[in-house]
This record gives sequence, C-alpha cells and structure tokens, in this order.
Amino acid sequence: QLVESGGGLVQAGGSLRLSCAASGRTFSRYTMGWFRQAPGNEREFVAAISWSAGSKYYADSVKGRFTISRDNAKNTQYLQMNSLKPEDTAVYYCAADPRASTVGMVVAGYDYWGQGTQVTVSS
Repeated sequence: QLVESGGGLVQAGGSLRLSCAASGRTFSRYTMGWFRQAPGNEREFVAAISWSAGSKYYADSVKGRFTISRDNAKNTQYLQMNSLKPEDTAVYYCAADPRASTVGMVVAGYDYWGQGTQVTVSS
C-alpha cells in the first residue's frame, strides 16, 4: 500500500513537499515514481528514482524545480516541489515498480499506486 501526503493549496512561486509512505511490503528494492493528472488530461510522468537513488529522472516541465528522493529505512519517498506554477495543479500519485533494473517513465511500467494527493497552485 502506498499513501501520499503533503498536498494542498499554495500560491505560485511557493513550495510543497509530498511524501509517499509504503506499507505491507518492503519497497526498498523497487523503482519509485511520481505521476500527476490534471482534469481532462492523461496521467503524466513527473519523476522517478532507482532503488539505490543512484538514478533520477524528471519530466522536462519540472526539471530544476522538483527533486525526488527516498529513505529506504523509512520505506518512504519524497517529492520536493519548488517554484510552483499554476500548471503544476493536479492530483499527484506515488507509484512503485518492482523491476529494480528499470527506471520507467510510463504509467504501464508501475504495478502499485497510491490514492493521490491534490496539489493546487493559485496564480
């Protein structure tokens, strides 16, 4: 089970930190990712991190503003979001891929999903 937290309403230029706590199994060997979905849009890739945190990938739209990290001892991953823009408004989902050899950027590559947390950025 994956549970996201940390979403909310913030003004443009502000920051939020999302957390994703895993339970029921150990995700320390899983690739972890963040996706988001705005109303009327498909779910899109935001960021992903390998099990060792040695590899990190970002969507071009968030590169330089968002930082993905993880704490395997706590079975938790994070998404630090800075310089937020109104176009970042979406439901953000945490995801896990048990295939540790890959760091995917597509929805189909992830087997486990959280329920999502709303992020709203006002202009």
